This record gives sequence, structure tokens and C-alpha cells, in this order.
Amino acid sequence: MSDNSQDKQPSARDEGALQPPVDVIEDASGITLYADLPGVPKDKLQLHVEADTLTIEGEIDLEMPGGIEASHAEVNLSRYRRVFSLSKELDASKVSAEFSQGVLKLVIPKAEHAQPRKVEVKIL
Repeated sequence: MSDNSQDKQPSARDEGALQPPVDVIEDASGITLYADLPGVPKDKLQLHVEADTLTIEGEIDLEMPGGIEASHAEVNLSRYRRVFSLSKELDASKVSAEFSQGVLKLVIPKAEHAQPRKVEVKIL
């Protein structure tokens, strides 16, 4: 799995989007990806898997109370977007996702042909 977010020229969709920090953990069964998406409600979170590309998108709900203006704002973009290329070893059809307290957890198992397997030795 590789991050495509910086590999290509930004498209109109990419401009004005934050890149969420991501941790990727790999083991023998596949990968687990954790993405921090603070401020994104579940109904504004979208995951797309197409061919060998995984896209994470989310919109932040940053509402200021009426008549109040921020004197200092470090987060002035209202969306997240990150794109990854999935290796052929991963089974993109079996991606599972959980979202809790602003953290997205994706589990992408390895394809059956890439799974470690035990070979039985026959004694003749």
C-alpha cells in the first residue's frame, strides 16, 4: 500500500483538503490503517475502493456561533482527503471499517494467494 496524496498534481477535488495523519500496521493477515479525522461526523465520511485505489474523504463540521468571529484559526479547511494505492496482495473486496471518536480503522486482509499457508509434509 502506498500513499498517492503527494505523487500527483492536485486536482480540483484535492485542493483545499487536509491530509489526515495515518498509521499503517502490517501483519501476516493484512494491514490495519488508522486515520485521525477529528470533527468529521459519520454521515460526512466517505470511503471509496475502486480497482487498486482507496480514497478517504470527510467533511468537518466547524460551526461558529452566530456573530462570533475567530481571532486565530489554525484549521481553516473544512475537508479531509487521502488517496492510497493498494497492492495486489490485498483483497480490496473485503475491506472492513469502524469509526469511533474521530478515528477511522480500516482492516484490509491479504488476498488468499498472498496469505501464509502451512504445507503438510507426507512421509512415504
